[in-house]
Amino acid sequence: MSNPGSDAATPLDGLPRCPWAGNDPLYRHYHDEEWGRPVVSDTRLFEKICLEGFQSGLSWITILRKRENFRAAFHGFDIPRVAAMTEADIERLLGDAGIIRHRGKIVATIHNAGKALELQREFGSLAAYFWRYETRPEHRPDDLSWPALRLLAQTDASRALSKDLRKRGFKFVGPTTCYAFMQAMGLVNDHTEDCFCRSAVEAERDQFKRPAPASA
Repeated sequence: MSNPGSDAATPLDGLPRCPWAGNDPLYRHYHDEEWGRPVVSDTRLFEKICLEGFQSGLSWITILRKRENFRAAFHGFDIPRVAAMTEADIERLLGDAGIIRHRGKIVATIHNAGKALELQREFGSLAAYFWRYETRPEHRPDDLSWPALRLLAQTDASRALSKDLRKRGFKFVGPTTCYAFMQAMGLVNDHTEDCFCRSAVEAERDQFKRPAPASA
């Protein structure tokens, strides 16, 4: 499983959670209120896929603790504003200790904003594009225990999404990164079977209206 963290102690409030949520209040809040819940906002979707790219090779808690700094650095992940960033902005961000100072990932974020604009023009929204890759229930694993889910790093759907994004020119969108993104934005519900969030997330997904492409 492409999970945001690793094994951790039982949370102090005693609620059963996915083991990766641990005891850090920021991490618990992310797990309880955000991870796996369906997202339709293009700004939030762009932020999530960019941050998953920055997370590659690092722990998710590192990214989470820097998220507000990333938002400040990349104009709140407003897609047109990020697409308009220049070489001067790249050099400025390379000196920003509040974010991950990786030239390739910074350049990719700006580059991917331009590609995201192309997706919006073609499909009407990023949401309409990404929700095409929702995995059908019958194609989901039967075993929703932590030992099984932690090994699930990519799927046929994440490989298909990665392949299509890369064909369209996106960078830092390998199949494992794409699956972590799919987990985070609610295309799948990978809360463990005993996690107190699982049923709430499933209910939210049941009520969620999937966006349709503009041409549909």
